[in-house]
Amino acid sequence: MCRNIHTLHNFEPAASDAEVHAAALQYVRKIAGTTKPSKANQEVFDRAVHEIAHATQHLLAGLVSTAPPKNREEEAEKARDRAVRSGRYAQV
Repeated sequence: MCRNIHTLHNFEPAASDAEVHAAALQYVRKIAGTTKPSKANQEVFDRAVHEIAHATQHLLAGLVSTAPPKNREEEAEKARDRAVRSGRYAQV
């Protein structure tokens, strides 16, 4: 799966439409093997993004969790710390 697609479930506040759309776009780009479709493929590409975003919204609305919602800023900080510890990124 694409590294740019992040978990959207069980966050407070809930994932925005923009976050869901961005995840759907990344997924379609990965599957299609292109970041910018040709004019001939633009319509089907855009339709796929829309349909996947729609399905993702339904999925997120239906999922339940017994765990407390996660905080976006705390999770981002944990991810940055893991990246620095792994040596992938220099500490800033």
